[in-house]
Amino acid sequence: MMKALFVLLATLMINLKCFAENELTGKVINVIDGNTIEMVAQDNETYKVMLFGIDCPEIGQEFADKARKFLEKIILDKNVNIKIQGKDRWGNRLGIILIDGKIDPRYELLEAGLAWTAERNPIDELESIKEKAKEKGKGLWKEQDPTPPWIYRRQQSMMQPKSS
Repeated sequence: MMKALFVLLATLMINLKCFAENELTGKVINVIDGNTIEMVAQDNETYKVMLFGIDCPEIGQEFADKARKFLEKIILDKNVNIKIQGKDRWGNRLGIILIDGKIDPRYELLEAGLAWTAERNPIDELESIKEKAKEKGKGLWKEQDPTPPWIYRRQQSMMQPKSS
């Protein structure tokens, strides 16, 4: 009986720790680019989190600075709740961020025409917001054929000298 109780408690504690790692609450201290922030959580750890489901222009691309400044204006020094959705292939945390429990900056960036939806498996709800901004010619959609950030990154990596 005691052993079963111990196993149950240990399992519960592990599950709580896993749950805690999937939810972060804290204050945004830095906006790195249009879809990446740094925040200090309640555990005093600093976390870098990318917005899940969208991709903003890369530094060096047109509208990159506008996207960063736009995000900075709505999120810097604000309290946020982040639901971690996993990590990308480079190990960056991906999250759904809510400012003051209600504002989702992904919607704001898409509505302003400052972001694409994810290259792979775009979320339908986000895709429709992007399409409306595109129809209205907002932000980067003023351009005839803007280069998506994933294409830009591939072009940049092809320009890097190969090491032997």
